[in-house]
Amino acid sequence: MFKFCNLYSGSSGNCSFIKTENTQILVDCGVSSKKIEEALSSIGESVDKINAIIISHEHSDHVKGLAAICKKHNIPIYANTKTFEKINQNIATENKRSFNSNEKFEIGDITVEPFSIPHDAADPCGFNLLSNNEKVSIATDIGHMESKILHKLEGSNLLLLESNYEPDMLKSSKYPYMLKKRILGPYGHLSNEDASTTIYELIQSGSNNIMLGHLSEHNNFPELAYQTVMTNLISKNIDIDNLKLEVAYRDKPNSVIDLK
Repeated sequence: MFKFCNLYSGSSGNCSFIKTENTQILVDCGVSSKKIEEALSSIGESVDKINAIIISHEHSDHVKGLAAICKKHNIPIYANTKTFEKINQNIATENKRSFNSNEKFEIGDITVEPFSIPHDAADPCGFNLLSNNEKVSIATDIGHMESKILHKLEGSNLLLLESNYEPDMLKSSKYPYMLKKRILGPYGHLSNEDASTTIYELIQSGSNNIMLGHLSEHNNFPELAYQTVMTNLISKNIDIDNLKLEVAYRDKPNSVIDLK
């Protein structure tokens, strides 16, 4: 058994749920403890059964509810050292578990493989989560796609991939110039076009189950992200009949995906 559910995904907050026969973890905790509890309950799960929370980086949309849920439920928190140093929250020392970026570690029957990503944080990571010969990958908050990241994502049975913004929407938005520059820059976020190019490359290695995530609330919308990817793949003569593509919800859980 290997189950995945996006609980929340977007610039306003991120949290994913992974479950195997013996282990349950959350990746990121960017909404309130109450919202996470409600989301888990809505899919028949409970925060009391969570074995660990893994943190990708210290930005608030990934750690907002971390201290509260850790204190209330006494859950171990896994992050690398630089990320822990930047998380400005009162987390008990006994709940902290440090990992080294780019080194695998185990949580129950899940092997966690962190990998470095280009983003404007202390030491940001994406993750591969492996169990029973299945692989789930989470790759968001990526300023530009690199060959070494593509290599890490190859062969994923399910990939949550950033598709943050549409460039023209961002450029014409009311965002301050420096914020636009940050998002568009090499340590910002992936656009819809970037996501479609990444997916095209990964399809060649056999990946066909992909969820577009971390959409901007103001510079993107789900239908546009989805259509951009599909249009670009069709233009490159990709057979989309076997492609499972969906968009991660911002404010509610998606359906649970059972990889079996």
